[in-house]
Amino acid sequence: MTATAVRSQTAVEVGESHNRFLPWLFGALYLAVYGPTLAWLWHRWTLSVWNNGHGILITLVVAYLVWQELKRFQGRPVDANPWGFLLVVPALLLHMLDTGIHSQLLSAFSLVLGLPGLSLLLLGTERTKAIIFPLLVLFLTLPIPLAFTESIHLFLRQIATVASAWLLPLVGIPVFSHGTVLETPNGTLMVADACSGFSTLYATVTVAVLTAYATRSRWRKALVLAVAVPLAIVVNVVRVVVLAVLVDQFGLDVLRTSAHELSGLATFAVALPLIFWLGHDSREEAQA
Repeated sequence: MTATAVRSQTAVEVGESHNRFLPWLFGALYLAVYGPTLAWLWHRWTLSVWNNGHGILITLVVAYLVWQELKRFQGRPVDANPWGFLLVVPALLLHMLDTGIHSQLLSAFSLVLGLPGLSLLLLGTERTKAIIFPLLVLFLTLPIPLAFTESIHLFLRQIATVASAWLLPLVGIPVFSHGTVLETPNGTLMVADACSGFSTLYATVTVAVLTAYATRSRWRKALVLAVAVPLAIVVNVVRVVVLAVLVDQFGLDVLRTSAHELSGLATFAVALPLIFWLGHDSREEAQA
């Protein structure tokens, strides 16, 4: 082998090494820039079961789906696309703006907005096409300001109140309802925003979207998307009824115990696995 060939091969190896190293470097820098934003998101996701508790689960599922998609491209060259700057630059500008107004939510929005652009720059067009949908689903992990959801909260509270007022007499508990209040012989319950079921609805719809994406069967895709909203509403109504029964048996003090928050966790524990189960392809469908 001539000296020229050796130098050429060395240059290729160095170039390939740089290509493997750069995505990790830029990814680390991106995470460093958004470090405070990620800490804020973590705080919101872990604040309580009523505040975007699904964010951690969805982020892990998205990471898994992205990893699965990218495995198909192992060994292929990266076709870096400079059009990624059209997303990365505006995202960083929004992040800079948020450092002045301290909303954190705007910064979180820009964090997700910049991910497809970063993917175009570092992973290329074909890989970005394969992972763009899971990346966009990350928008559904962001907290939604109450100003945008207040009417939805009220509507869900009214549904839960009316349905519970109809179901409670069937289990032997007389009840009088007005507005979003349930009056039983042993206490009065208000179906507040935390009991509206919006958190369960948000999480269930998000999981349904990801499940539909990962499901091959078209009818299962349609099923999980159609079932998501009514399922979330039903499990929350059941939760309110169970709490009303507990109040009738043990008094209002039961709402000051862990039963209140555990009932919220139970809605997630029922709704989300059901969505996953409904969207799971059978062996015959997977082979079709």
